[in-house]
Amino acid sequence: MTQEILIVLNDAPYGTEKAYDGLRLAIALQARDDKVNIFLMADAVFCGIPNPVTPQGYYNMGEMIGRVHAKGGRVAACGSCMKARGLSVEGLLKGVEQGSMALLSE
Repeated sequence: MTQEILIVLNDAPYGTEKAYDGLRLAIALQARDDKVNIFLMADAVFCGIPNPVTPQGYYNMGEMIGRVHAKGGRVAACGSCMKARGLSVEGLLKGVEQGSMALLSE
């Protein structure tokens, strides 16, 4: 039975494995044909920027988000969190939209 699942990420893309593990879970759920939505909050909005300098030995968050999006996943970044960090929607990966609390609550 297909489910619709929301994963909220709120940790920086590098330094811990929290965002990485959330995206791994999203990819695994999509492999089961579940519909996955991801909402990036706080420092996790940096997961949605293109061409990050990926530390040696780490995973590329942009590629992982691209995989989720390519399988029909919706990826949104909190607009207030983006603004607080000097990011704009034009500065996000293709397919990552600017979100809001209203979108998250849906």
